[in-house]
Order: sequence, then C-alpha cells, then structure tokens
Amino acid sequence: MADPIYTSPYPAVPLPRHSIFTHLLGVDPSSPGNVGGFPASAPALIDSATGTSLSRGSLRSYALQLAHSLLSPPAPLRRPNASSSPATLLIFSPNTLTWPIMLLGAAAAGYRATLANSAYTYTELAHQYVDSRAHLIFVHPSLVGVVRAMLESLGCTEAEIQRRIVVAGATWLTKATNEEVGDGSPQELKGLLPITSLLSRGELQSEVPFSGSDADATVYMCYSSGTTGKPKGVETTHYNITSVIEILKPVFPPLIPASASPSHRSDVFFGVLPYYHIYGAIKLLQFPLALGVPTVIMSKFDPGRFCSAVERYRATVAFVVPPILVVFARDEAITKYDISSLKYLMSGAAPLGAELVATVTKRLASVGANVAISQGYGLTETSPTIFFLPVEHAARVGSTGVLLPNLEVRLVSEEDGEEVSSAGMEGAGELWVRGPTIMKGYLGNPSATAASITPDGWFKTGDIVVRDKDGFYTIVDRRKELIKYKGFQVPPAELESVLLQHPDVADAAVIGVESKEEATELPRAYIVPASPSYNTPEFARSVQGWVAERVAPHKRLRGGVVLIDVVPKSAAGKILRRELRERAKQEAGVGQMIPRVKL
Repeated sequence: MADPIYTSPYPAVPLPRHSIFTHLLGVDPSSPGNVGGFPASAPALIDSATGTSLSRGSLRSYALQLAHSLLSPPAPLRRPNASSSPATLLIFSPNTLTWPIMLLGAAAAGYRATLANSAYTYTELAHQYVDSRAHLIFVHPSLVGVVRAMLESLGCTEAEIQRRIVVAGATWLTKATNEEVGDGSPQELKGLLPITSLLSRGELQSEVPFSGSDADATVYMCYSSGTTGKPKGVETTHYNITSVIEILKPVFPPLIPASASPSHRSDVFFGVLPYYHIYGAIKLLQFPLALGVPTVIMSKFDPGRFCSAVERYRATVAFVVPPILVVFARDEAITKYDISSLKYLMSGAAPLGAELVATVTKRLASVGANVAISQGYGLTETSPTIFFLPVEHAARVGSTGVLLPNLEVRLVSEEDGEEVSSAGMEGAGELWVRGPTIMKGYLGNPSATAASITPDGWFKTGDIVVRDKDGFYTIVDRRKELIKYKGFQVPPAELESVLLQHPDVADAAVIGVESKEEATELPRAYIVPASPSYNTPEFARSVQGWVAERVAPHKRLRGGVVLIDVVPKSAAGKILRRELRERAKQEAGVGQMIPRVKL
C-alpha cells in the first residue's frame, strides 16, 4: 500500500512570482513612502555594538547602488573574458551591517550569491569558490588573508587577485571599528577595492524583476552535503525564498512592525545565527524584513554581550540553536541584565531536548522573562523550513511542529525493497517533502540531484520521522550520514578525506557522537594506523591536532580519535557507520576535546 500524503492543517496561501528583492524591498507608486509595504524611514537593521541603524529606504538604496556597479563595474573589476555562466559572487564575512546590502544588492542585479562559512580555511573555501563558479569575492577585511591564500593556491597572479576581491567591512556605516572582529593588515588590503568604491557611482531605478517563470532562476547557493558526500551547491531560487517567507507567516506568532514614529514600540528580532547559513539568511535576515520588524545584528555569540543587547534594544524574538540554550541554562549573564522583553525563543538547526527547554524556561522566568521556546525543522535543500511548532503548542517539547501550508509530506517506510526505518517505532518513515520551497537541484551535479529528488518532485530528507494523531511531527532517527555540530553540517566523507591524507593513517571512518552536556553531536574518527607501532594514545591525540589545523573549527574531531584494527565495511566497500555508532554508545566520552562556553 502506498504511503499516505499529508498536508498542512493551515490553508494554502497565495505565492507570488517575482524577485526576492521585490518581495522585501519593492516599491509601489500607489504607496509612496513605503518600501516593501512598510515606511521607508522605519528601521530595518541595527548594529548591536554601535547602535547604528539602517532604515528600509537606505537599505534599498545601498543595494541598488551596489547592483548598478555589479552590472556596470569599475575598471579594476571588469573581466577581460566575460564568462557565459551566470554572474556569481561569493560572500565571505561574519555578520555585519554590510551583509544585507551585499546579499540583496546581488539579488537586485540578477546575480547569484554563494554564501561561505566565515570560519573556512583557504582549502575549504577553494572548493566552494571553484565549484560555484564565482568570479567576485566580497570579503570582510579580517578574512582577506584567507582569500589571498586561496587564490594564490589556484595560481592567480596579483593582478587577478585584485580583480576578484572587494573588501566589505562595515566601519563606513558604523563609524567605529567593530570590536568583535579584526580589520585585516594594511599589507593584505593593499591594492584591493573597498565596497564603498561600488556605491555612489549610480543607482538602478529598479531591480531585475524575475517575474513569472523567471522566478525559478537561482539566487542563492548555500553548500550542503545532502544525505551524504562532500558539500554541494544548493540552487535556491527566488520563488523558493518568497514562498518559504509566505508560508511561515500563518504559523508564526503575530508581531508588531516598526513605524516611522520613534515613540512607536515594535517587536525586535535578535540572534547570532550566521548569515551564510540558510537558517540565518532566511529567518534572521530576510523574514524580519518581510514582517517589517527590525533586526539587531551581532557577529558572534558571547553570553554577556547577547544579554546586554537584549536589554539595550528590548529584543522580543531571538533565533537560537540548542547550544546557546545550554549556555542560558548555566551562565550568570542572564542574571546581570534586564532581559524581560524577550517573548519568544525560536530554535532550529538541531534537535531540542525536553529537559533543556524546561531548565531554560524556568531560569528565564526567574529573571522576569516569560518566554515561549519553540522550534522548527528544515534543510538547506528545502529553503529551509518544513515544520514549525506554533508557540501556543510550545508545551509539546520534542516535536518539531506542524507542516507549513502549501507543502506535502510522506513518511516512506520502504524504498526499492529496502526497509527505511530502523527506529523501531510504528509509523516511522523517511521524510519526503514536495512543494514550492524545494531547491532547483545541486549545482553541476545531476546525479546527486536525481538521487535526492524523484521525477514527481519528492525530496528525500534522509531523516526518520513519526507523525502523531494531531498532525505533529517528531524526528526520531537519521538515515543520512551527516553530522550536526551546533547547527553546522559536518560531512563525514570530507573529514575522512582529510584523515586519509595523513601519512600514518591507513583507513578512517567518521561518525557523530551525542554530547548531552553540549546538546549537540561531536565528530569522532575511527582510524587504522599505518603501523602497529602507532597504536598509542599519543598518536591518536596527534591526529586530532593535525586535523584541527586543516579544517574549520566546527569540523574538528571534538568527539575524539579512536584507534581500531579495521574499519567495518559492507561487501560493496561501504562504511558500516551504524556498527560504529553502536560501539560509540559504549565508549562515552573517550578522547573528547574539552568543550568551551563560546560558540
């Protein structure tokens, strides 16, 4: 019997077909003075460190100025041999007030933007840069050294480097050095154009519209490993993003938008989710713009600064990940500031446990913050949200919520004769989803796309899910190999590739091990030494340190390195990770790195 198809308890909503820029910052002659349906003078973004505010009108103007220079670049950025491939820029920066200008300026110009993890090493960055076919890199001053090293490793001359880099800091807006990130050395910045050189050269009268079927054009490319393998470029379209914004609105709690009046008290979004991650790019950057609610920007998490910013800006809604809630459960910062303005904490990117929710809720209440803690679920490939737990049902801790409108899901118990669910729960199956938010595909990888999306449009998430009688969904297991460390994707295959470059490692397998203390998974490697003489704890620790020098911090082997005689594999040579996961349950914290408070 075919698996039933489930729909949302919410009615379908109209879905426009136009540019994401039009959706968020469009103007209508019938409503002069408005941008995106809200007053142009209303605040859109606020820098937490300096209090600098950017209005909706200013954001639109800066983005259109940047778009003008992207379409008519100054001489130093002109390509001598223009490629026939779509124009693509890469953004490599921590969160700043300049970030939304870069992202929306690219969209207004009809460009694609690929968003890179600001913690990447130059080798990790090179994969995304080459694979995405980007020709311009917008980089924060503190990261120019990484980009230079990456381009040099690809054989670029100094002249080519200067033609490909735009330095995108935020001090030109905030009028103060951001104390949370460096500014880069003068030698590294020498000869490079600053983003200010691309502004004030002119301004597009209007954005590239992407109307009708053109809305299916790719606009963003975050990188994801999908259910397995190395990171792949996820082609997210204008229609994907405008759709996810619209289908979120009916499920999200009603909020008060900003107005032109300084005395008007609106809701305020806040969080430290990185904008290069689909969760941050949509929920923290673009969704608030669609609601007319200002967002406070912070580049990285620190408990004291976080709570201080909540107090200063009277933040009401904060987007977080479970490890931040772990800090809230322990850190004294929440007792030192007035955070009573908080109404909602929205968690995503990783599972949220009942005990953690209860602890944080009680602790926040003890300092006068009566907060509803909710969560959602989604993937980069689904733009991202599929399920959301309405705040009125926040007591259903553990559930990822209800299905958003306009989407369909199936819980597939068997595929190609193979039983999918190993969760041992009645009704569990792999979650397949279909609807307007499903990615176009993986860039330049038709085989991976075909393996993930069926001919009739079902995307296979790789997660095992159960649905209760009331239509609430819970993630109970994972069919895919991906490790989630504090919301970040860690592909085992990528770490295994790094490990096999070690001269004294004969074979390797990587899995995620659960850390209840940190509310996350930790990457753990099982390795076969090239010689029995290396079978020592000192060798295991040296491999752990060797890997840490070659990967971004979130990919470090914090779960430890375990020496084994042979990596368990199937007759076809596939690593049997389930056997290693069972073994890991008996090993607990063997070889784990000491966790730190800062995220």
